[in-house]
Amino acid sequence: MSNERNIFIIVAGGHGTRFGGETPKQFLLLAGKPVLQHTIEAMSRISHSEMIVVLPQEHIKQWQRLVAQHHCSVAHRVVAGGDCRWQSVNNALATLRDVSPQDVIAVHDGVRPLVSEALLRRVVSTARGKGSAVPVTPLTDSIRLMKADGSSQAMSREAFRAVQTPQAFKGTVLMQAYAQAGSRDFTDDASVVEHMGIPVIVVDGETTNIKITRPADLILATQLLQS
Repeated sequence: MSNERNIFIIVAGGHGTRFGGETPKQFLLLAGKPVLQHTIEAMSRISHSEMIVVLPQEHIKQWQRLVAQHHCSVAHRVVAGGDCRWQSVNNALATLRDVSPQDVIAVHDGVRPLVSEALLRRVVSTARGKGSAVPVTPLTDSIRLMKADGSSQAMSREAFRAVQTPQAFKGTVLMQAYAQAGSRDFTDDASVVEHMGIPVIVVDGETTNIKITRPADLILATQLLQS
């Protein structure tokens, strides 16, 4: 049996302010189950995996009740998050022991429940072979650069990509990057690794790997699951 581990950190620290309502968006029901449960079950399709779910401290008991209510049987540990994404991931990393260069750590948004097994395998295998893997997709809308004086300038979308998760790295690389990063102004894990001077490898993402941020996203996710 392989000693290589796939460690999945699922960050579900949002309060759903853009979504509206009192229920955190990761706990909203999608096809009869919480969004976060769909995400956990999708990530569990990869072998040799262990799962860490990062939640705000005040949401942990609510999640435990949902686990029992919806019979979520995938084994996972719950870690309390911090006051920003960087701190939440760092809290999860602090619970890991004996991480080796053969291990892969992948960080995923808790509200991306439609991640496919093919994408998971792509990022894990690329990270294990090349050190990192960040899924991206081409932009379809025209884009403009907004300037400080209120004016704007058309930009070529061909030079840009939309970044998704899971973002995967050799375990020791990500651990070292977070240990050395002194700033919390990072929006994703690739930025933390790049801050250490290590280039990241991009792979093809999937347009169906949507992030549920607004009510329309939940409707689209429901339609994608049904299809």
